[in-house]
Amino acid sequence: MPFVDDLRAKYHEQWEAMVTHPFVTEMGDGSLDIAKFRNYFRQDYVFCEDLVKLTSIAIAKAAPDYEAGKVLNGFLTNFLSAENDLFLNGFHDLGVTAEQYHSTEANPVTQAFGDFMVRTAFEGDFDDLIALFYVTEGTYLDWASRLINSGAEPNNAVYQGWIDIHSPAVLGDLVDWFAARLNDTGERAGVAEAANLERIFRTTLRYEYLFWEANYHGQLWQDER
Repeated sequence: MPFVDDLRAKYHEQWEAMVTHPFVTEMGDGSLDIAKFRNYFRQDYVFCEDLVKLTSIAIAKAAPDYEAGKVLNGFLTNFLSAENDLFLNGFHDLGVTAEQYHSTEANPVTQAFGDFMVRTAFEGDFDDLIALFYVTEGTYLDWASRLINSGAEPNNAVYQGWIDIHSPAVLGDLVDWFAARLNDTGERAGVAEAANLERIFRTTLRYEYLFWEANYHGQLWQDER
């Protein structure tokens, strides 16, 4: 069984919990409380600061595989243009001012997830980072694909835009590339390396689920309650 398929099978329950979270299903049918999405959107903008750091470090670590670096550079360029534009337009539609989104502080899960990504970026090798990317982008592609295939119509331009930017047309080829690269690495990996890739896969998946949970239920630091 390919390495990615093995991981997906082993952590099927956790993957399903992430891609079918109430945040996702309610966003798809338009019933999600706009305040929850507004909070999530602000936290995701903070999270993406660390995602940009991760991607930039990954591009540097790709050398001398410049084709791999080119793929990640395309991913980074898309974020800094199309996805960032979506954020800014979304903030406008959600009534979030520039001062508010620039001053957003990470909640506990956003902080922990971002710290995990940056630490992995500095301490891991290139293929460790591919395992992380596969989960962050693969889970989003999966839930968006399911909503699209089910004919979801949230009747909310911000929700629809968020679904569309994670669609197969946008993320499909990239996630396929991550999967192929991770499969190749897993096939060649020794026991210790494979275990480390699995740890990164599982930890990233855990954080993706917790990110929904924190923003759906409104997690705060203890001194903010």
